[in-house]
Amino acid sequence: MSKSKYLLDTSAVLTFLEDEDGAQRVETLLRQEAIILPYLVLLETYYITLQKQPEDVADKRYALLKQLPATILWEVDEPTLLIAGRFKAYHQLSLADAIIAAFAQRQKAILVHKDPELEALTEFVQQEVLPYKV
Repeated sequence: MSKSKYLLDTSAVLTFLEDEDGAQRVETLLRQEAIILPYLVLLETYYITLQKQPEDVADKRYALLKQLPATILWEVDEPTLLIAGRFKAYHQLSLADAIIAAFAQRQKAILVHKDPELEALTEFVQQEVLPYKV
């Protein structure tokens, strides 16, 4: 049985790290499916953690992400760049969200997130939405 591919957005990673509603689902995916993490997710997780917690916590989280059973995408190819540009131009997305969603589309992966902005891309990117914060 082949595994499905899932790409974790920063919001999914933070859900897992902070044990928010939906963390169990992310843990299950990490244990059972093929996981993709774009470099931007590592970057965002690192700087968001640094904004709220000491540097050693951010460093530990970064190290943990690199140890997860996941493929890290360290580079952007030209087709991904152009898809991200279209997503950014035609939808109300941050640049990071546009690039992360473009990676998901190019990898034919299910984008896991809890970011309402990304729902604008449901016709372009397969998605699994985690419970939003209340």
